Amino acid sequence: MKQPKYGSFAERQAASVEAKKALVAKLRPKPTIVDPTFEDRRAAQQRELEALRAQRAAERAAKREEAAKRDAERQALEAEIAEARELELRAAQKAARDARYAARKQRRK
Repeated sequence: MKQPKYGSFAERQAASVEAKKALVAKLRPKPTIVDPTFEDRRAAQQRELEALRAQRAAERAAKREEAAKRDAERQALEAEIAEARELELRAAQKAARDARYAARKQRRK
């Protein structure tokens, strides 16, 4: 028969406690290594992100201004067209009124 590695109960118990401590130490999280340039890179990324956001905001503002300008031009053109139609309508109404007046004058003679 083979001799046990640990002879007494106390030795076996101590070995068990040591094995449990080793297992817990193995599962314990390791301390993280902090990259010395991490904050610099993070700050650079933030600056880049802010610049990109500012650029996109400027592009959106330019598009809005351009759309507002086109809308104003369209409204001005529509106003001119409406004014021209109104003038044409008034001219046609005046011509019809003048024709009726001339016809009435003709009938009286």
